[in-house]
Amino acid sequence: MDKFGRSQPVVRVEDTRFLTGQGRYVADIAPENALTGFVFRAPVAHGVITGLDLSEARAAPGVHLVLSVEDLEAAGMDISMQASVVKNRDGTDGANPLRPILAKERMRFVGEPVAFVVAETLDQARDAAELIELEYDDLDAHMDVGPGDAVIHPEAPQNLAFDWGMGDEAATEAAFEAAAHTVSLDVGDNRIICNAMEPRGCFAEWDGARLHVSLGAQGVWAHKAQLAKALKLDPEAVRVTIPDVGGGFGMKAFAYPEYFLCAQSARVLGRPVAWASDRTEAMLSDNGGRDLTSLAEFAFDENHKITAYRVRTRCNLGAYNSQFGQPIQTQLFSRVLAGCYDVQTTWLQVEGYYTNTVQVDAYRGAGRPEAIYVLERLMDRAARELGVDPFELRRINFIRPDQFPYKAATGETYDVGDFGRVQARAEAEADIAGFAARREADAARGLMRGIGVCYYIESILGDPSEGACVEFNEDGTVTIYVGTQSTGQGHETVYATFLSDQTGIPADRISVVQGDSDRIAQGGGTGGSRSVTVQNNATLATVSVMTEAFTAFLADEMGVPASEITFDDERFRAEGSNLTPTMLEVAEMARSAGRDDLLRHEARAKLEARSFPNGCHISEVTVDPETGVTAVDRYTVVDDFGNLINPMLAIGQVHGGVVQGIGQAITEHVVYDEDGQLLTASFMDYALPRADDVPNISFTSEPVPSTANVMGMKGCGEAGTVGALAAVANAVQDALWARGVRQADMPFTPHKVWELLNSEGIAAE
Repeated sequence: MDKFGRSQPVVRVEDTRFLTGQGRYVADIAPENALTGFVFRAPVAHGVITGLDLSEARAAPGVHLVLSVEDLEAAGMDISMQASVVKNRDGTDGANPLRPILAKERMRFVGEPVAFVVAETLDQARDAAELIELEYDDLDAHMDVGPGDAVIHPEAPQNLAFDWGMGDEAATEAAFEAAAHTVSLDVGDNRIICNAMEPRGCFAEWDGARLHVSLGAQGVWAHKAQLAKALKLDPEAVRVTIPDVGGGFGMKAFAYPEYFLCAQSARVLGRPVAWASDRTEAMLSDNGGRDLTSLAEFAFDENHKITAYRVRTRCNLGAYNSQFGQPIQTQLFSRVLAGCYDVQTTWLQVEGYYTNTVQVDAYRGAGRPEAIYVLERLMDRAARELGVDPFELRRINFIRPDQFPYKAATGETYDVGDFGRVQARAEAEADIAGFAARREADAARGLMRGIGVCYYIESILGDPSEGACVEFNEDGTVTIYVGTQSTGQGHETVYATFLSDQTGIPADRISVVQGDSDRIAQGGGTGGSRSVTVQNNATLATVSVMTEAFTAFLADEMGVPASEITFDDERFRAEGSNLTPTMLEVAEMARSAGRDDLLRHEARAKLEARSFPNGCHISEVTVDPETGVTAVDRYTVVDDFGNLINPMLAIGQVHGGVVQGIGQAITEHVVYDEDGQLLTASFMDYALPRADDVPNISFTSEPVPSTANVMGMKGCGEAGTVGALAAVANAVQDALWARGVRQADMPFTPHKVWELLNSEGIAAE
């Protein structure tokens, strides 16, 4: 253990290679003799394929292979991509249409893969794709998130994929009828594109017996299983590896057609095949996020206590079902439905609709931002309509510390929390007392200033179990094998530091291995803020196994009973023995004694309960009424992440998440035209936040250690985004409220804000 102790800021060891151009991403490690794949994509959002002539493309210079869906089927592949099915309110299954790897008979969104061209070079593959003759009959595109006559799948009349509900509808209705006050808000949550720094990519190799696929993703095992299924291979004949990944955000957790196409092409040709997305291709084909509208309602008693909460949501699925579990708008929305508030009477109804767009699925903290955004926008509206201070209204309704463990109306049990304390710290850090003076000063300059608050809660998700393996190497170094996957968060630093803290092995002698299905038998990958908490729980179990084994071995070496030997996280000690070996020294002793069985230790562990990160975000914005330009001027975060391993990395996670939230609130928005053509398919049209869109972000940790794991940790992966959306949106609404604007939804672009301020009704006031 370093002399300054645990939970200290530690600079990421990964940064040296990343910042000096030494990262090893998929595009950096593709075999030199790899052929290049190119996807021929659907040019229309909805159409029946009447002809597909690939002959000229197949004869083009440098072309080795052109695949259609018929070729995949002729090769015996399973062309159906994984899809989840949601139960309807009446207990029946929702729609489950086929999503083929390549379009079969019909195209259902612009950018859907239709054919795959493999050539010596990318230019040759592109040129060959220009020779493909596609004939089709146009169909009307269905773009509204609601019922419609342009049916996308026969299995879903009116395009309704599912009608799902949770809670007690009758009790909620009764609570609203008896309420002293009711408040409602119809709020939209705009669609966004992931835009990871590194677009998706992969390469595949086939040696005649085994398939190797390397890709940028968030875990190898789901991809291994799906590749084995699609190509009808024994799982042991499939190896999946993941090198460095430049951003995942949930979007890279899913399988995409290109991975199967490269694999099949490599199997047919006997040469490696690589594919990489360009930016516009990514915008057309990567899973998107958000895109839902919700009617949210509160019922209050005469003391402004919430007695019931009701949400009716319509969500966009895109053209096909979600791949994993229930769609974000049901599975994750339901976990934090009522947030941090003491509400036991709730009803959530979600209708999922198909549209002729790319699939909408989980990413950028998906699920939690949607739920908290709706809840906290409604809380802001309630404070205005009831004439209550927004901080006080939250305080009145917080779950009290003495109510924990608290079983929420969703069935989740929150282990600990002190929400009032965290909010009070945030109010102090944000200098709420000085807001009036800042608003007055801005008014003198012709600017409007608004303040917004969001109190969020989220939960770690995904598989609660994980494994770890620690191996002692001949050169005196140690390797830890983990089942999660870093996509830029700093896992190599975190896991090495944590193992060092528990064992005394210097962190610079520990290397982390991840993302290889041959070297790591099982793992849950990364997503849902699970990685650090779940993986380190497995590391603790492995250290326990290792300590027990080393203790038994040392009983003979030290000449004392094993029961008298202790380990103090640095050395083994026993009364009556002069030996005080470190873990590394014991491993060397075992090696010298021929005990190779003591050089590798592994264990699996399962968290029996979830932990719930929470916190308070406070944002201040300025709005120029002459131009509509909105700027986030101040931003304060106080988070309860429980115990932190590396505060520096936690701050980085929060900063990145807040910037993502600011991006969605102020600049980002996906726009399709009525025919399903994506109008925001480049950075000329889709505005990511830039440095001058982001203020200094104040971060403070106010921990209430979790009781759901022995480390007291809570996770922090999506927290920044979860809180940022509503905090910024509420601040904009606050700024516009004095000018009569009663409904303001993201994104707050200059044109949109100017129109809100200059609409006929507002101008008349």
